[in-house]
Amino acid sequence: MKALVAKFRHLLVALALLTLAVASSLSLAQQPNSVDPTTSAVKEEQLLQRFKTIQGRGSIPDIKSYTIEQPAGRDWRHFHEVTLRVIGGVAILGILAVLIIFYLSRGMVRIESGRSGRTIVRFNAAERFVHWMTATCFVVLALSGLNITFGKPLLLPLMSPAAFTAWSEWAKYAHNYLSFPFTLGVVLIFLIWISGNIPNRVDIEWLKRGGGIVGHDHPPAYRFNAGQKLIYWIVVLGGAAMAVSGYVLIFPFYGTSMETMQNAEVIHGIVAMLFIAAMLGHIYIGTIGMEGAFEAMGRGTVDLTWAKEHHSLWLDEQNAPRQADASQPHPTPAAGE
Repeated sequence: MKALVAKFRHLLVALALLTLAVASSLSLAQQPNSVDPTTSAVKEEQLLQRFKTIQGRGSIPDIKSYTIEQPAGRDWRHFHEVTLRVIGGVAILGILAVLIIFYLSRGMVRIESGRSGRTIVRFNAAERFVHWMTATCFVVLALSGLNITFGKPLLLPLMSPAAFTAWSEWAKYAHNYLSFPFTLGVVLIFLIWISGNIPNRVDIEWLKRGGGIVGHDHPPAYRFNAGQKLIYWIVVLGGAAMAVSGYVLIFPFYGTSMETMQNAEVIHGIVAMLFIAAMLGHIYIGTIGMEGAFEAMGRGTVDLTWAKEHHSLWLDEQNAPRQADASQPHPTPAAGE
Protein backbone atom coordinates (compact mmCIF):
# COMPACT_ATOMS: atom_id res chain seq x y z
CA MET A 1 0.00 0.00 0.00
CA LYS A 2 2.81 2.42 0.89
CA ALA A 3 4.55 1.65 -2.39
CA LEU A 4 1.37 2.43 -4.29
CA VAL A 5 1.00 5.80 -2.54
CA ALA A 6 4.61 6.66 -3.29
CA LYS A 7 4.19 5.90 -6.99
CA PHE A 8 1.00 7.97 -7.09
CA ARG A 9 2.87 10.90 -5.47
CA HIS A 10 5.68 10.70 -8.06
CA LEU A 11 3.06 10.68 -10.80
CA LEU A 12 1.48 13.88 -9.48
CA VAL A 13 4.88 15.63 -9.33
CA ALA A 14 5.63 14.57 -12.89
CA LEU A 15 2.27 15.88 -14.08
CA ALA A 16 2.87 19.18 -12.30
CA LEU A 17 6.27 19.57 -13.93
CA LEU A 18 4.83 18.71 -17.32
CA THR A 19 2.05 21.30 -16.89
CA LEU A 20 4.62 23.98 -15.92
CA ALA A 21 6.78 23.19 -18.94
CA VAL A 22 3.82 23.43 -21.35
CA ALA A 23 2.71 26.75 -19.87
CA SER A 24 6.22 28.17 -20.23
CA SER A 25 6.40 27.06 -23.84
CA LEU A 26 3.09 28.72 -24.66
CA SER A 27 4.29 31.99 -23.02
CA LEU A 28 7.54 31.99 -24.96
CA ALA A 29 5.70 31.27 -28.17
CA GLN A 30 3.84 34.54 -27.79
CA GLN A 31 7.13 36.56 -27.60
CA PRO A 32 9.13 37.63 -30.75
CA ASN A 33 11.80 35.15 -31.73
CA SER A 34 14.51 37.93 -32.00
CA VAL A 35 15.09 41.59 -31.10
CA ASP A 36 15.82 44.07 -33.89
CA PRO A 37 18.33 46.57 -32.45
CA THR A 38 17.46 49.14 -35.13
CA THR A 39 13.80 49.30 -34.09
CA SER A 40 13.52 48.14 -30.49
CA ALA A 41 16.72 49.39 -28.86
CA VAL A 42 17.10 53.02 -27.80
CA LYS A 43 19.60 54.76 -30.04
CA GLU A 44 22.24 57.20 -28.79
CA GLU A 45 21.18 59.71 -31.45
CA GLN A 46 17.56 59.49 -30.27
CA LEU A 47 18.63 60.33 -26.74
CA LEU A 48 20.61 63.34 -27.95
CA GLN A 49 17.71 64.62 -30.02
CA ARG A 50 15.19 64.17 -27.23
CA PHE A 51 17.17 65.25 -24.18
CA LYS A 52 19.98 67.30 -25.84
CA THR A 53 22.49 65.41 -23.69
CA ILE A 54 23.48 61.98 -22.46
CA GLN A 55 24.05 61.80 -18.72
CA GLY A 56 25.18 59.18 -16.30
CA ARG A 57 25.03 59.05 -12.53
CA GLY A 58 27.50 60.22 -9.93
CA SER A 59 28.02 60.63 -6.22
CA ILE A 60 29.54 64.14 -6.11
CA PRO A 61 27.49 67.36 -5.83
CA ASP A 62 28.66 68.74 -9.20
CA ILE A 63 25.95 67.37 -11.49
CA LYS A 64 27.71 68.85 -14.55
CA SER A 65 30.22 66.03 -14.25
CA TYR A 66 27.45 63.53 -14.99
CA THR A 67 27.24 64.73 -18.60
CA ILE A 68 28.73 62.16 -20.93
CA GLU A 69 27.89 63.66 -24.30
CA GLN A 70 26.19 66.77 -25.68
CA PRO A 71 25.79 68.07 -29.24
CA ALA A 72 27.05 71.55 -28.24
CA GLY A 73 30.31 69.96 -27.18
CA ARG A 74 30.86 68.68 -30.69
CA ASP A 75 30.18 72.13 -32.13
CA TRP A 76 32.58 73.73 -29.66
CA ARG A 77 35.33 71.21 -30.48
CA HIS A 78 34.92 71.87 -34.21
CA PHE A 79 35.08 75.62 -33.58
CA HIS A 80 38.22 75.33 -31.46
CA GLU A 81 40.07 72.91 -33.73
CA VAL A 82 38.92 74.14 -37.15
CA THR A 83 36.91 77.38 -37.30
CA LEU A 84 39.05 79.45 -34.92
CA ARG A 85 42.24 78.42 -36.69
CA VAL A 86 40.77 79.53 -40.00
CA ILE A 87 39.65 82.89 -38.54
CA GLY A 88 43.02 83.45 -36.90
CA GLY A 89 45.00 82.43 -39.95
CA VAL A 90 43.03 84.65 -42.31
CA ALA A 91 43.05 87.66 -39.97
CA ILE A 92 46.71 87.55 -38.90
CA LEU A 93 48.31 86.37 -42.14
CA GLY A 94 45.98 88.63 -44.11
CA ILE A 95 46.97 91.80 -42.25
CA LEU A 96 50.65 90.84 -42.44
CA ALA A 97 50.36 90.41 -46.21
CA VAL A 98 48.61 93.79 -46.55
CA LEU A 99 51.24 95.55 -44.44
CA ILE A 100 54.12 94.02 -46.40
CA ILE A 101 52.55 94.98 -49.73
CA PHE A 102 51.80 98.48 -48.47
CA TYR A 103 55.33 98.97 -47.15
CA LEU A 104 56.89 97.78 -50.40
CA SER A 105 54.69 100.12 -52.44
CA ARG A 106 54.48 103.15 -50.12
CA GLY A 107 57.49 102.83 -47.87
CA MET A 108 57.86 104.75 -44.64
CA VAL A 109 55.86 107.96 -44.33
CA ARG A 110 58.63 110.53 -44.01
CA ILE A 111 58.68 113.96 -42.39
CA GLU A 112 58.50 115.74 -45.73
CA SER A 113 59.64 119.17 -44.58
CA GLY A 114 62.56 117.74 -42.64
CA ARG A 115 63.15 117.83 -38.91
CA SER A 116 63.20 121.19 -37.22
CA GLY A 117 65.47 120.13 -34.40
CA ARG A 118 62.92 121.36 -31.84
CA THR A 119 60.59 119.04 -29.94
CA ILE A 120 57.33 119.24 -28.05
CA VAL A 121 56.04 116.94 -25.31
CA ARG A 122 53.34 114.60 -26.61
CA PHE A 123 52.99 112.01 -23.81
CA ASN A 124 54.13 112.39 -20.22
CA ALA A 125 55.81 109.68 -18.17
CA ALA A 126 52.60 108.38 -16.61
CA GLU A 127 50.91 108.00 -19.99
CA ARG A 128 53.90 106.18 -21.43
CA PHE A 129 54.10 103.84 -18.43
CA VAL A 130 50.45 102.84 -18.83
CA HIS A 131 50.93 102.32 -22.57
CA TRP A 132 54.03 100.14 -22.26
CA MET A 133 52.65 98.12 -19.35
CA THR A 134 49.54 97.30 -21.35
CA ALA A 135 51.53 96.68 -24.54
CA THR A 136 53.97 94.31 -22.81
CA CYS A 137 51.14 92.33 -21.24
CA PHE A 138 49.38 92.22 -24.60
CA VAL A 139 52.40 90.72 -26.37
CA VAL A 140 52.73 87.94 -23.78
CA LEU A 141 48.98 87.31 -23.78
CA ALA A 142 48.93 87.17 -27.58
CA LEU A 143 51.81 84.69 -27.85
CA SER A 144 50.55 82.46 -25.05
CA GLY A 145 47.00 82.60 -26.42
CA LEU A 146 48.13 81.72 -29.94
CA ASN A 147 49.90 78.73 -28.45
CA ILE A 148 46.54 77.41 -27.24
CA THR A 149 45.14 77.51 -30.77
CA PHE A 150 48.16 76.89 -32.98
CA GLY A 151 50.77 75.42 -30.64
CA LYS A 152 49.89 71.76 -31.09
CA PRO A 153 49.90 71.68 -34.90
CA LEU A 154 52.79 74.16 -35.36
CA LEU A 155 55.16 73.91 -32.37
CA LEU A 156 54.77 70.34 -31.16
CA PRO A 157 56.27 68.85 -34.36
CA LEU A 158 59.34 71.08 -33.81
CA MET A 159 59.78 70.32 -30.09
CA SER A 160 59.90 67.31 -27.86
CA PRO A 161 56.65 66.52 -26.02
CA ALA A 162 58.32 67.35 -22.70
CA ALA A 163 59.57 70.73 -23.93
CA PHE A 164 56.21 71.61 -25.46
CA THR A 165 54.43 70.62 -22.24
CA ALA A 166 56.75 72.81 -20.12
CA TRP A 167 56.39 75.76 -22.50
CA SER A 168 52.59 75.43 -22.60
CA GLU A 169 52.37 75.22 -18.82
CA TRP A 170 54.39 78.40 -18.29
CA ALA A 171 52.49 80.10 -21.11
CA LYS A 172 49.22 79.26 -19.37
CA TYR A 173 50.45 80.74 -16.07
CA ALA A 174 51.65 83.90 -17.84
CA HIS A 175 48.36 84.18 -19.72
CA ASN A 176 46.28 83.92 -16.56
CA TYR A 177 48.28 86.20 -14.27
CA LEU A 178 49.21 88.92 -16.77
CA SER A 179 45.53 89.33 -17.61
CA PHE A 180 45.16 91.39 -14.42
CA PRO A 181 47.67 94.17 -15.24
CA PHE A 182 46.44 94.12 -18.84
CA THR A 183 42.87 94.73 -17.68
CA LEU A 184 44.08 97.50 -15.38
CA GLY A 185 45.94 99.06 -18.31
CA VAL A 186 42.83 99.01 -20.50
CA VAL A 187 40.83 100.75 -17.76
CA LEU A 188 43.53 103.40 -17.32
CA ILE A 189 43.81 103.95 -21.07
CA PHE A 190 40.07 104.51 -21.21
CA LEU A 191 40.15 107.05 -18.39
CA ILE A 192 43.30 108.91 -19.43
CA TRP A 193 42.53 109.43 -23.13
CA ILE A 194 38.74 109.37 -23.39
CA SER A 195 38.49 113.17 -23.76
CA GLY A 196 40.70 113.18 -26.86
CA ASN A 197 39.07 110.20 -28.58
CA ILE A 198 35.51 111.35 -29.09
CA PRO A 199 34.79 111.30 -32.87
CA ASN A 200 34.12 114.64 -34.55
CA ARG A 201 33.80 116.20 -38.01
CA VAL A 202 37.54 116.62 -38.35
CA ASP A 203 37.85 112.83 -38.34
CA ILE A 204 35.52 112.53 -41.34
CA GLU A 205 37.66 114.91 -43.36
CA TRP A 206 40.80 113.09 -42.20
CA LEU A 207 39.42 109.80 -43.49
CA LYS A 208 38.33 111.33 -46.81
CA ARG A 209 41.88 112.57 -47.40
CA GLY A 210 43.48 109.23 -46.57
CA GLY A 211 44.93 110.33 -43.26
CA GLY A 212 48.29 111.21 -44.76
CA ILE A 213 49.03 107.52 -45.25
CA VAL A 214 47.74 107.36 -48.79
CA GLY A 215 49.55 109.90 -50.95
CA HIS A 216 51.38 112.85 -49.46
CA ASP A 217 48.51 114.82 -48.00
CA HIS A 218 48.57 116.07 -44.42
CA PRO A 219 44.98 116.54 -43.22
CA PRO A 220 44.62 118.46 -39.95
CA ALA A 221 43.98 116.55 -36.73
CA TYR A 222 43.79 117.18 -33.04
CA ARG A 223 45.87 115.19 -30.53
CA PHE A 224 44.43 111.91 -31.86
CA ASN A 225 43.42 111.46 -35.47
CA ALA A 226 40.66 109.15 -36.72
CA GLY A 227 43.00 106.18 -37.10
CA GLN A 228 44.31 106.53 -33.56
CA LYS A 229 40.76 106.91 -32.26
CA LEU A 230 39.84 103.67 -34.00
CA ILE A 231 42.74 101.91 -32.29
CA TYR A 232 41.70 103.45 -28.97
CA TRP A 233 38.17 102.06 -29.17
CA ILE A 234 39.42 98.69 -30.37
CA VAL A 235 41.63 98.52 -27.28
CA VAL A 236 38.88 99.69 -24.92
CA LEU A 237 35.98 97.64 -26.29
CA GLY A 238 38.04 94.66 -27.40
CA GLY A 239 39.98 94.66 -24.15
CA ALA A 240 36.73 94.74 -22.17
CA ALA A 241 35.33 91.80 -24.15
CA MET A 242 38.59 89.89 -23.68
CA ALA A 243 38.63 90.59 -19.95
CA VAL A 244 35.02 89.58 -19.27
CA SER A 245 35.13 86.40 -21.35
CA GLY A 246 38.61 85.57 -20.08
CA TYR A 247 37.68 85.80 -16.41
CA VAL A 248 34.67 83.57 -17.05
CA LEU A 249 37.16 80.99 -18.30
CA ILE A 250 39.69 81.54 -15.51
CA PHE A 251 36.98 81.15 -12.84
CA PRO A 252 34.75 78.47 -14.39
CA PHE A 253 31.16 77.74 -13.36
CA TYR A 254 30.82 80.62 -10.89
CA GLY A 255 27.17 81.19 -11.70
CA THR A 256 27.64 79.99 -15.28
CA SER A 257 26.51 76.92 -17.18
CA MET A 258 28.32 74.66 -19.63
CA GLU A 259 26.75 76.60 -22.51
CA THR A 260 27.94 79.92 -21.06
CA MET A 261 31.48 78.60 -20.74
CA GLN A 262 31.49 77.46 -24.35
CA ASN A 263 30.12 80.80 -25.58
CA ALA A 264 32.74 82.65 -23.53
CA GLU A 265 35.50 80.63 -25.21
CA VAL A 266 34.07 81.37 -28.65
CA ILE A 267 33.89 85.13 -27.95
CA HIS A 268 37.35 85.14 -26.37
CA GLY A 269 38.92 83.35 -29.30
CA ILE A 270 37.34 85.43 -32.08
CA VAL A 271 37.96 88.78 -30.38
CA ALA A 272 41.55 87.77 -29.63
CA MET A 273 42.34 86.99 -33.28
CA LEU A 274 40.84 90.26 -34.52
CA PHE A 275 42.54 92.16 -31.67
CA ILE A 276 45.94 90.77 -32.63
CA ALA A 277 45.39 91.65 -36.29
CA ALA A 278 44.45 95.24 -35.40
CA MET A 279 47.45 95.63 -33.10
CA LEU A 280 49.79 94.46 -35.86
CA GLY A 281 48.60 97.43 -37.91
CA HIS A 282 49.09 99.73 -34.91
CA ILE A 283 52.61 98.42 -34.33
CA TYR A 284 53.45 98.90 -38.02
CA ILE A 285 52.40 102.57 -38.04
CA GLY A 286 54.18 103.24 -34.76
CA THR A 287 57.51 101.76 -35.91
CA ILE A 288 58.56 101.33 -39.54
CA GLY A 289 55.38 102.79 -41.03
CA MET A 290 55.87 106.43 -40.05
CA GLU A 291 59.01 108.39 -39.33
CA GLY A 292 59.00 110.00 -35.89
CA ALA A 293 55.93 108.15 -34.61
CA PHE A 294 57.82 105.83 -32.24
CA GLU A 295 59.48 108.80 -30.55
CA ALA A 296 56.10 109.88 -29.17
CA MET A 297 55.87 106.81 -26.90
CA GLY A 298 59.58 106.08 -26.80
CA ARG A 299 60.82 109.44 -25.50
CA GLY A 300 57.55 111.26 -24.99
CA THR A 301 58.45 114.07 -27.39
CA VAL A 302 58.04 114.61 -31.13
CA ASP A 303 59.64 116.96 -33.61
CA LEU A 304 57.70 120.16 -34.21
CA THR A 305 57.61 119.52 -37.95
CA TRP A 306 56.16 116.05 -37.38
CA ALA A 307 53.50 117.53 -35.10
CA LYS A 308 52.68 120.22 -37.68
CA GLU A 309 52.31 117.70 -40.51
CA HIS A 310 50.25 115.09 -38.63
CA HIS A 311 48.52 116.92 -35.76
CA SER A 312 48.42 120.57 -36.74
CA LEU A 313 45.26 121.40 -34.75
CA TRP A 314 46.78 119.89 -31.61
CA LEU A 315 49.99 121.87 -32.18
CA ASP A 316 47.94 125.06 -32.51
CA GLU A 317 46.28 124.27 -29.16
CA GLN A 318 49.68 123.80 -27.55
CA ASN A 319 51.05 127.03 -28.98
CA ALA A 320 47.98 129.11 -28.18
CA PRO A 321 48.84 129.70 -24.49
CA ARG A 322 52.40 130.69 -25.42
CA GLN A 323 51.22 133.10 -28.08
CA ALA A 324 48.69 134.62 -25.69
CA ASP A 325 51.39 135.02 -23.07
CA ALA A 326 53.72 136.63 -25.58
CA SER A 327 51.04 139.11 -26.65
CA GLN A 328 50.47 140.32 -23.09
CA PRO A 329 52.23 143.64 -22.35
CA HIS A 330 54.98 143.25 -19.79
CA PRO A 331 55.44 146.01 -17.17
CA THR A 332 58.38 148.31 -17.77
CA PRO A 333 60.70 148.59 -14.78
CA ALA A 334 60.66 152.02 -13.17
CA ALA A 335 63.77 154.17 -13.31
CA GLY A 336 66.28 153.22 -10.73
CA GLU A 337 64.92 149.73 -10.29
